[in-house]
Order: sequence, then C-alpha cells, then structure tokens
Amino acid sequence: MDLRHLRYFQAVAEELSFSQASRRLHIAQPALSRAVQDLESELGTRLIERDRRTVALTPAGAVLLHETALLLERFEESMRRVRRTASGEEGELRLGYIGPPTQCFLGRLLHDYRSRYPQVSVHLEERTPERVWEMVAKGRLSVAITRPLPGQGERSLETLLLRKEPLGIVVPLDHPLAARESVTWKMLAQESLIVLARREGVGLHDEILAACRAAGFTPRIAYSPSLMGTVLSYVEAGAGVGIATDSVAAVSMSPSLRYLSVTPERTVPLVLVWNPEEDPPPVIAFRELVGEWLAAGRLWE
Repeated sequence: MDLRHLRYFQAVAEELSFSQASRRLHIAQPALSRAVQDLESELGTRLIERDRRTVALTPAGAVLLHETALLLERFEESMRRVRRTASGEEGELRLGYIGPPTQCFLGRLLHDYRSRYPQVSVHLEERTPERVWEMVAKGRLSVAITRPLPGQGERSLETLLLRKEPLGIVVPLDHPLAARESVTWKMLAQESLIVLARREGVGLHDEILAACRAAGFTPRIAYSPSLMGTVLSYVEAGAGVGIATDSVAAVSMSPSLRYLSVTPERTVPLVLVWNPEEDPPPVIAFRELVGEWLAAGRLWE
C-alpha cells in the first residue's frame, strides 16, 4: 500500500463514480479500478460496492475514507513543515547574548526575525561572554551575540564582527572631569575606577587594564561588580569613575551621569558567534538578517 493507492481510493469514494474520479485524477479508468482492487486485496475486505449503475461505500470503506482524509492531511502538513524548516521558516533558534551592549538593537532585531519567521521558536539566554562561548561550543545555543575571548580560535567556532565599541568613562555631573569634552587615559591615574568584574567580561576587563598600563599607570580599582548596572550605580553614588562602552552609556545611563570619550581610543568587539558544524536553517536565516541589518546600519540607528 502506498499513498497513491489511498489518493485513488479517496477520489472514487468522494465522487462515488470511477469515471468522474478518473477525470479528477487525470488517469485512465482501468488503472484506477486496478488500484482500488489492489487496495481491497491488501486489506482483505471490500471497500466499494459497484455495479453498472451505482457505486457505494461499504462500512469498511467509509472508515477508510475518514482515516485517509486525516492521513493525507497530516502528510501534507508534514511536507509543508519540512519545506518551511529547510527554508528557515520553522524550527528552533536558541540565542545567547550579553545584556547591556545588545539593549539598543536586540529587541528590534528579534521583532523583525519573528515577523519573517513566525513558526520558528525563539529561546533567549542572557549569560556572561565565557558562558555564552561554552554553550555555543557544546551545542546548547544555536548562535550568540557576545565578546571575543582569549583562545577562541581553539573552539572551531565562526564569528561575524558586529562593531568595535569605544571605551569611555562615566562620571557624575558634579565631577571635575564632567566639564570636559573628553579625557586621556593618563588623567585617570589618580581616580578610583569602577570596572565590570573580569569573570563577567574578561575581554572588556583586560582591555581596560591594558589601556591603563599603556598610559603608564596601574589602575586603582575601587569596585568590580558583576553587573554593568551596578557599575553605574556606584558612579552615581560618587564612589568613583566608571568605565564602559558607548553602547552601555546610550541605553543605561541616568540623567545625573555623563559619558566622556577617552583618548587614545580603545575598543572592545561585539561579535556574532555560531558553530559551523551545527548550522540549521533558522540560524542561517538569523545570520542573514543580521548581515542585512549591518549593511543597512540598522543595528546602531
């Protein structure tokens, strides 16, 4: 038995006419009759009673017609799902991300993605950069937006550079540096600095320390909280000078704080990362959308 036999039987059972069913299916009537007979032989029962004038379903034929309709409908839906999955329109996207640097665009980006691929189930995981890389490498995340890590090349993961984010400082409005347009790293030598903990962002933390060393001093780190929001809270409380990227300042700062650029410019990258060995269509579609947004400048508008 195959689907062809069931389709032939369905046409005859619905039309209650071999001649009309043959026209509907565009096949010869003898071939249609043989197909129904083969089906009856395989099932060991009569499905259709026919004589020269009438065609009628047996009780077994009525049951088979009902079940055939359900089966073929389910089969067609399965084929549609296969095609949608192959084109990235259905499936699962497990997206990891780091919070503050993605706040200005992630919601808009996902809204666009979901509007294009409403059948894709999207799961979000906010984690530290180190944890994000580990989860992508182990297949627990499909793709992620994060910072690069030392030794990342050993993981056989692919990356796409989204932006090199400039580092700057955050100070209260009454801080002496707040009146300036920009500062140098050397000017921070005597300041108490508030820097995100290294365990939460090794790339950001190490770049800040490297910038201070290049300016000829060892930074005086007063606090190293685990959240960028806490960095800004310490600054607002007057506990020191915060160091953050411009993207954080753009979305997270209180009106009582001011962000200043620092020269010479130091940047930390933000990248899209994925495992090329596990690259299902929903991930490909997401990457293509990110590339489209990058080209149009929509990520940072």
